[in-house]
Amino acid sequence: MSSVVALKTGTGGGEPPRHFLELMDFEAPTLRRMLDLAAQTKRGGYVAKPLAGKHVALIFEKPSTRTRVSFEVGIRQLGGEVVYLNSRDMQSSRGEEVSDMAKVLSRYVDCIMMRTHDVNRIREMAAHATVPVINGLTDISHPCQLMADVLTFEEHRGPITGQTVAWIGDGNNVAQSFIQAATRLGFKLRLACPPSLRPPQPLLDWARAEGADILLTDDPEEAVRGARCVVTDAWVSMHQENEDGSQPNRHNVLAPYQVTPELMAKALPDAIFEHCLPAHRGEEVAAEVIDGPQSVVFDEAENRLHAQKGVLLWAMGAG
Repeated sequence: MSSVVALKTGTGGGEPPRHFLELMDFEAPTLRRMLDLAAQTKRGGYVAKPLAGKHVALIFEKPSTRTRVSFEVGIRQLGGEVVYLNSRDMQSSRGEEVSDMAKVLSRYVDCIMMRTHDVNRIREMAAHATVPVINGLTDISHPCQLMADVLTFEEHRGPITGQTVAWIGDGNNVAQSFIQAATRLGFKLRLACPPSLRPPQPLLDWARAEGADILLTDDPEEAVRGARCVVTDAWVSMHQENEDGSQPNRHNVLAPYQVTPELMAKALPDAIFEHCLPAHRGEEVAAEVIDGPQSVVFDEAENRLHAQKGVLLWAMGAG
């Protein structure tokens, strides 16, 4: 009898892996399926542990609190096992090609979640992996966060299709995923961003060509008018703290974009406030807003757990 142990070879059956890289990659029914799975897990479904015997590699080239904890807990709640890897653990820090890492990990694990700065790294991972690859964040998008944001909105205010969401502040990776979500799920998006920190024009052009209802302005009051949800994010993200002097002072540029009680009062009376956290009270949002009755930020943080379980179940064909 041979002593050679068969290694994992990916999804099997000749089907391509179900990657979750960008919201724009999917039509609305597929995103809806993931959200339905998320809601089902939150209601206490999947007690049969559908990921039993499955292993998920969590690659963190960029640090995290919520992403790591929510993925680890969610995978274990579904019966799976976690392999945690950071940049210090991996040979990629010593120059190993991402393509080689993808091929090797695909023989060990059943799914890969990657959180990294450079979107090209996760694209290369997905191009060479034979198991699903999930985008845990890049510098241009944060699709798992948006799934949680939509799940949270719909829990509090019903279907998001046709509703108006206002984004206030930096046109960062979360804002860019909001543009993709609005395009695919049919809600109106109003972005108030300083001219120097607007989302990329090609992404806006794509969204509008797809029929999205998107307004870009530098006036926060114009953006929140008629909005049922107001969203912001930290003014300074990880690894932006040491920008050289050629960059604008982000705090000065973004100061007019703080979400205050006065700004919230210009949205619809039942508007909710979302923020992906971590938050800085007195900078991007006033304490009275984030700690006030319109804030749903901790429901939103919890829903990272449930939304990612929905993504995992869909990606791994277990839902």
